[in-house]
Amino acid sequence: MDRIKFITDSASDISFENERKLDILIMPFKVAMGDKSYTSRVDFDNEKFYKMIDEFDGIPATSQITAFEYSEAFKKYYDEGYTDIINVTINSKGSATYNNAVLAASEFFEENPQAKDKFHIYNIDGRGYTGGYGYPVVQGAIKALNGSPADEIAAYIKDWVDNCIIFFAPYTLKYARKSGRIPSAAAFAGEVMGLRPIMRIMDNQITTESKVRGDKAIVPKILNLTVKEMIPKTPYCIVYGNDETVRDEMIEAMTKEVGYPPEDSYQIGAAVTINAGPKVVGVIFKGNDARRDAGGSAAFD
Repeated sequence: MDRIKFITDSASDISFENERKLDILIMPFKVAMGDKSYTSRVDFDNEKFYKMIDEFDGIPATSQITAFEYSEAFKKYYDEGYTDIINVTINSKGSATYNNAVLAASEFFEENPQAKDKFHIYNIDGRGYTGGYGYPVVQGAIKALNGSPADEIAAYIKDWVDNCIIFFAPYTLKYARKSGRIPSAAAFAGEVMGLRPIMRIMDNQITTESKVRGDKAIVPKILNLTVKEMIPKTPYCIVYGNDETVRDEMIEAMTKEVGYPPEDSYQIGAAVTINAGPKVVGVIFKGNDARRDAGGSAAFD
């Protein structure tokens, strides 16, 4: 039977409960705020970070997880007798983290040639953010507990992230303006007019799918976009930030529309909050192939 270790990073927004219960290694991103450096999930939880970013005048920055950090992890779990590592990372176009993991795997086997036939490393580009790849990692860990082999689990995760779509909206453009994701003039005009962008995350890209006027229009628009593209009767999750009210509103709307509740909810951590702000809402789901040609891009890093 395969002995599998699951690894991901803190931008997956997997809950502390699932991290502990499923023994998932979550490698933390470092966050720099001025001359101070913090470690995600260690120096702050989500609620504390929401307060920190609100009080900080500058632009926080995250740093990639290095090849050295991955090399240490791969060697540790090989020495402990694991047969497989399934590592799922933040979107490779938004961070060098995935490429660092690939490099570390190559170097590991060069330095440990005896491991080639008995130890396998599956590095998977999560192609998005938050529960878009956190959810299949959790499901993969559950599958492993039920005896599924590593290659089947890796194929399941890759299929999910290849077909995952997230529609989400920030309730303010303040943070996107500060981080430079939206030009200051456009963000200011949008705020004055009460416009809220509905963003699509898919295929390593972030694009503006639509715009609505006013906060009350956000949930209905996300609902409408989601049900048009979600594969019927497949699981979905909710993404949210510091406001559980909008999370519950999104859950109620989706449950009423599709007839069943979400599998889970993912509260955004530092990596997404820095660019979108602490108040967001959205839906994570497996979509059809009708929109593989989505254009434009942006990146949270």
